Amino acid sequence: METVDLGAYGEEFNADPYPYYAKLRASGPVHHVRTRLGHEVWLVVGHAEARAALADPRLSKSPAAAGLERMLDEQLIGPHLLVVDPPDHTRLRKLIAREFTGRRVEALRPRVQAITDKLLDAMDGTERRADLVDALAFPLPITVICELLGVPAADRARFRAWSTEIVAPTGADPELEAIHALAAYLDELIEDKRCSGPTDDLLSALLRTRAEDGDRLSSAELRAMAYLLLIAGHETTVNLISNGVRALFAHPEQLAALRADFGLLDGAVEEVLRYDGPVETATARFALEPVPVGDTVIPAGDCVLVGLAAGDRDAARFPDPDRFDIRRDTGGHLAFGHGIHYCLGAPLARLEARVALRALLERFPSLELDPSAGPLDWLPGLLMRGVRRLPVRW
Repeated sequence: METVDLGAYGEEFNADPYPYYAKLRASGPVHHVRTRLGHEVWLVVGHAEARAALADPRLSKSPAAAGLERMLDEQLIGPHLLVVDPPDHTRLRKLIAREFTGRRVEALRPRVQAITDKLLDAMDGTERRADLVDALAFPLPITVICELLGVPAADRARFRAWSTEIVAPTGADPELEAIHALAAYLDELIEDKRCSGPTDDLLSALLRTRAEDGDRLSSAELRAMAYLLLIAGHETTVNLISNGVRALFAHPEQLAALRADFGLLDGAVEEVLRYDGPVETATARFALEPVPVGDTVIPAGDCVLVGLAAGDRDAARFPDPDRFDIRRDTGGHLAFGHGIHYCLGAPLARLEARVALRALLERFPSLELDPSAGPLDWLPGLLMRGVRRLPVRW
């Protein structure tokens, strides 16, 4: 099969990858591609094939299981949910899942609302212009997850720099430096928690957590779990909020419908997730044996990226997929994945997005993109889908 060089598409691909995915899908649901950083992988762009691949145990999340060198973050951070298979994955997920039940997440609503209101108060005090990422989309989820885990407020700015470099790397060396820095920071934070005595934050709870059989997280597993919760717990929601605002601004009739009836809010958030979700492709999988995906057989040992964004624009699953419609039936969208690796934090991301979008639209009825701010700066790479800044005015 011919290798498609995604890097040759340039910045247009970063800004709007969907026409390119549609062109690929027209000639088949699976393609061998070269990424912007020169990595050669298999990319799944069909919805049915993506859903099947996400649940196929022959596509391992662990490079070690496929006989490959361990991934950077697993090597330096420790084993976490995105780089292990059952039974390790089952064990780790069981130890953390109780902290993210629907009931526990719903209990966070008043605090999420209070943080949102405070951020919007600060916005309201500016000269009727703001970067929505800096003003709301970033500080809301990072404050929530850092408060949950017990990360000091003073450390959040440098954490943001490390996190952004890890999920949207500008190069191999800066990414490695960010992972090293974050690993050292987490070791120090965990040690402080060990020495400070019982507190009510999640990281302290994980230090104390034991399963019925006495199982508990090792030091490396605890560091890795904190790493995953901190990064996945805010990066996806930053982009969910900003992508949602962009989509609504680009479709004024949908925005007007939502403003007129906030009963449509849940559907609007789900349509944002389908139409332009925050995660473009799922993290890497590795073929443990030759694995058929669609009409293509992935050779053993090869890397597979499942296109969540691409699959959710597949007309075979969602009619007229490039139309943004907050009343659409979005059932079966892949924005949070599928199968045993379905996003543990999905309820929290949905809660934060619903609270943020409603409060923002109610507070600023004339809110719009700032046309004087110039072109948007898109995140590079295939993992995260979003912009670094979102200038608005009202």
